[in-house]
Amino acid sequence: MEYLFSVWKELKKQLCGKFIFLFLDYDGTLASIAETPEKAAITAKNKETLAALLRAPQCKIAIISGRRLEDIKNRIGLEGIIYVGNHGLEIEGPKIKFKSRIPSDYTNLLQNLKSDLQGEFASVKGVVIEDKGLGLSLHYRQAPVDDIPNVKAIFQEIISAPLKENKIRIKSAKMALEIRPPMSWDKGKVALWFLARQRFVLKDKTSVIPLYIGDDVSDEDAFKALKDKGITIRVGGPPPPPEDSYAKYYVKDTLEVFRLLEEIEKTSV
Repeated sequence: MEYLFSVWKELKKQLCGKFIFLFLDYDGTLASIAETPEKAAITAKNKETLAALLRAPQCKIAIISGRRLEDIKNRIGLEGIIYVGNHGLEIEGPKIKFKSRIPSDYTNLLQNLKSDLQGEFASVKGVVIEDKGLGLSLHYRQAPVDDIPNVKAIFQEIISAPLKENKIRIKSAKMALEIRPPMSWDKGKVALWFLARQRFVLKDKTSVIPLYIGDDVSDEDAFKALKDKGITIRVGGPPPPPEDSYAKYYVKDTLEVFRLLEEIEKTSV
């Protein structure tokens, strides 16, 4: 994995004259990681950078988040962006509005799991249960380190039966565990779908370059899907061994994300 700004001059040449499809995560990418999900906010200055990119004729932006759609829309609040919530289960933007059909038995199961999790962790310090409408996230970032193994064990006990019956999917995230519908759909598949759609509109497969920036485990699906198809960037540097990443490049933090977006805006004018 290469540091992006060490090779930016070469990458900039690749982007010149191309249509850039920007895929951006929110938490840890556009907004710094916060103690709790509700505290993660994008700055006014960084929002202005996104607005400038929206005015560039050769650029399109999709924000692909694990958050629920309304949450991510309210946090950004810019017209013209494609908002993707719940890892692709909800989409809204110019000329598109989509929500995946979820079986009623899954919805009922999700509420039962939410009640069970809230009951078990009500008195456990630092554990937050986030209801995302089509899924649940258990955040343990603020839990005492010694409690985390027990938190994970209790979570596994609660979800074990529906997981064995393929009624739910479980994914790990940064200091969180996620419950999702039992569907083969992720950030990578969403990015590929949007890319194919844009290339069809422009009638030229070679004119569109996807550029994906993310920091979390769920973004690895997109890094893998877009490998050799575009530019993939991990926020936070290479993961510590023995972990690995499918991203080709890295930037150090959210400050460097917006430094890059400002450079792209200049390239797209």
